[in-house]
Amino acid sequence: MNKPLVDPDAPFGHGHGPHLTGTFAPIADELVLHNLEVEGEIPRDLNGVYLRNGPNPRFEPKGAHHVFDGDGMIHAGEFRNGQFTYRNRYIQTAGARQNLDAGEETFWGVRNSEKGSNDKPMADVSNTDVIGHAGKALTSWYLAGIPHIVDPITLETVKAAPEYVSGFGNGMSAHPKVDEYTGDLMYFDYFTEKPHMSYGVVDATGKLVHHVPIELPGDRLMHDMGITENYSILHDVPVYHDEEALKAGRHKIVFNSDLKMRFGVIPRFGASDSIKWFEFSSCFLYHVVNCWEEGDEIIQIACRYMPAKNADGSINQERTAKMIGGLMMDARLWRYSMNVKTGETKEECLNPDYNIEFPSYNSALTGRPTRWGYFIDHHPTDFRWVGVRKMNLETGECGGSWSDDEDHCWYSEPWFAPADSPKSEDHGYLVVFCWNDKTEVQELQVFDAQAMDKGPVARIKVPRRIPLGFHGCWMKPRQIEGWDSAA
Repeated sequence: MNKPLVDPDAPFGHGHGPHLTGTFAPIADELVLHNLEVEGEIPRDLNGVYLRNGPNPRFEPKGAHHVFDGDGMIHAGEFRNGQFTYRNRYIQTAGARQNLDAGEETFWGVRNSEKGSNDKPMADVSNTDVIGHAGKALTSWYLAGIPHIVDPITLETVKAAPEYVSGFGNGMSAHPKVDEYTGDLMYFDYFTEKPHMSYGVVDATGKLVHHVPIELPGDRLMHDMGITENYSILHDVPVYHDEEALKAGRHKIVFNSDLKMRFGVIPRFGASDSIKWFEFSSCFLYHVVNCWEEGDEIIQIACRYMPAKNADGSINQERTAKMIGGLMMDARLWRYSMNVKTGETKEECLNPDYNIEFPSYNSALTGRPTRWGYFIDHHPTDFRWVGVRKMNLETGECGGSWSDDEDHCWYSEPWFAPADSPKSEDHGYLVVFCWNDKTEVQELQVFDAQAMDKGPVARIKVPRRIPLGFHGCWMKPRQIEGWDSAA
């Protein structure tokens, strides 16, 4: 049985760090809510499901808590013919079931152990991302674990899916990519042992059809990747484990500005030796927006993590590493270009003014030219998202933004939801959870994606706080197995 939550804003007290209290505090129950109060009107041509994953510890941690720790929980908003249903449910990983059986937390977190540690094992909590594939939702973990298949309507965990990742490392990165034209899912895995990375393709039926080792110069801590119609783009970042800390079973990262940022372009079903590496200025990337091909050039649009600087303009490596580890983001919209014929590279900042991250876009265009991206405005010093913003990925211009209250609002990762019969790339809606810690009002907000500056067209009042989480997705009816027969 779960321990009773004495204080909802600090269920485990205040001794485990700031990310278990207030807006971050976990919730204890799983709900299905219908007929919620709506300010405005839910568009009738908005149909599908918004899913958002994130950590929600069920039991008190064994040690210091990191924001990456905690059992995965999905929060979902189902839109159907002008009606709305909210659901939330734990992802039933093996570790979550072990904790339930024990009645307490049996694993250690990021600050106290490392993946693969024997004396302080770390759970694969599948709490990082959620993406639609093969008619279901697929959840993942930032340290590369076993993907879990979840019903996108009921949120029931269907099964763990080790068959997706059999081979080197036996894991899947936090951010696999799905080509909605073919149904292929591309992913990478990373690990401290040689060759340090692998790359795989799972087809539209859920079968692993391609898997190859990718040799890196050493241990790396990459987070995302990209795909185009014919290629995948893998990352070799200048961030890795501190060797002495790793030997001691502790998690500490190093940012080495002497190393370049490298992107490896590999044909979708390419052999290991077919990858071509391209070098760029030293930095870190958490998240890619989208990638596509322009003739012989591979274009990658991403949120470039801006390294911290010393007074003389040089990179402060230690402070940059701490920022990366603590998700204190200072990111700018960036365009990378790689010519697979000539080897020529280009990079440019598309907009220096906005600190934006956690991107989304019209996912039907994954791997294809995309004009519009949708982001959160990131608070410069706190792990807090203060507003939503639309950006032109060609020019870097802002196409609209909104915040109810930058001092008190906490937004989730927003996702674009196309209208039922879209007439353009941005014909549809932006859906996002928003918590106001001053008014203590939780909403799921719906924006007209072509008129974001006008504010939400619908504010759905959810009668419970939704803890801050990580990544989400929008699943269209045609992506959801059994949508037409679901009640």
